[in-house]
Amino acid sequence: MTFETLNEVTLHYRYVSGEGTPIVFLNSLGTDFRIWDSVMDHISVKAPVLCIDKRGHGLSDDGPITMGALVGDVGALMDQHDMKDALICGVSVGGLIAQGLAATRPDLVAGLTLCCTGAKIGDANGWNARIQTVESQGIAPMADAVLERWFSEGFRTKNPSDLAGYRNMLIRTSAAGYAGVCAAIRDSDFTDQARRITVPTYCIAGANDLATPPALVQALAGMIKGARYEELDNCGHLPSIEQPAATARAISRLYETLK
Repeated sequence: MTFETLNEVTLHYRYVSGEGTPIVFLNSLGTDFRIWDSVMDHISVKAPVLCIDKRGHGLSDDGPITMGALVGDVGALMDQHDMKDALICGVSVGGLIAQGLAATRPDLVAGLTLCCTGAKIGDANGWNARIQTVESQGIAPMADAVLERWFSEGFRTKNPSDLAGYRNMLIRTSAAGYAGVCAAIRDSDFTDQARRITVPTYCIAGANDLATPPALVQALAGMIKGARYEELDNCGHLPSIEQPAATARAISRLYETLK
């Protein structure tokens, strides 16, 4: 386990040294960076790789949580490892953070893989209701509903042990951290910034995603000049778990264009 204190919070991360264009993985709400493990197993390039537990998730501190702080943490950790011109791969809120990084630190971003995300995700009423539930009752009461949005029905039926494990990951997330990231998502709209993205971008949707439906991801791809869009069958909100090989292929295709 590796930790670094930056921006007055201690962040848990994984760094793998290598050569060539770096790759940075940014995880979703209620998960930690282990959701990218199977994708990394399918990527053959020996690039420098950085995976991060954002504030309030995994083994990182809660700290004050805003989208600006989440973006700033990624930039600071990349600076710490002298990583520039990287391929940033983000899922859900990780995709929002990736868009924020492209807007504020273009020196760090050579390409984007944006999975199951949008320029804006959800509405204030929905996020406020979720925040209220977490603050008053914790994450557990809504865990089953979240898992239905994360995974396709086929995955949930065929993989009960995996489903139980991912439920543990979700409910063991800090309630304060979860609520804080919900608020950061609620308050973020990258529509204008998305239209200014010029780096090569690959947008991936899950055909069975109830959290960020394919239409939302396709709309994001339409905002970004030259962005490629792909929809994965039999896949919910977390393609790195349900379709790691297909996700890795998409990342590798984009990576090849950045060499």
